[in-house]
Amino acid sequence: MSNSVRKRLLAEGQSSGQDVAGSIDIDTCAVIAYSSEDPEHPIENILDGRNGAGGTRWASARHNTPEQIVLEFDTPQSISRLVYEVEERNFERTQEIRVEVSNDAGRTYRQLLVQEFTFSPQGATLQHEDLRLSVEAADHFRLMIVPNKNGHGRATLTSLRLYA
Repeated sequence: MSNSVRKRLLAEGQSSGQDVAGSIDIDTCAVIAYSSEDPEHPIENILDGRNGAGGTRWASARHNTPEQIVLEFDTPQSISRLVYEVEERNFERTQEIRVEVSNDAGRTYRQLLVQEFTFSPQGATLQHEDLRLSVEAADHFRLMIVPNKNGHGRATLTSLRLYA
């Protein structure tokens, strides 16, 4: 677990990794704001490099509640690639992830993509995404996570990496 992660709990209703070549060092260049976390599955787990099936994860403390994770960059970042994983081994459910960026200190966001993943304990339990993006001068990078578009459960994310 990374001890140098800067993080803060998002106020109610607020809208606002690994050392890999080309990756943005989120630990040192951003604050991770989040709406909720289970103390047993804290937000810094998404940056600890323990990915894949059975890897560590962030999990919301609340069931069936949309959550958000916001990277608040110290200086604007260009982002060309997003890699993330989501794992769900216990419940059948569909989780939606919306990716948004801001160039005005989080006052407004532009949606980049929306993805849904359907999990089944007897079938698909891990989703790995490696996406190309074209983002210039992002000062905020937000993931909006709806854990229960179909089914029930908590919002989760196993890993998150961004590349310049």
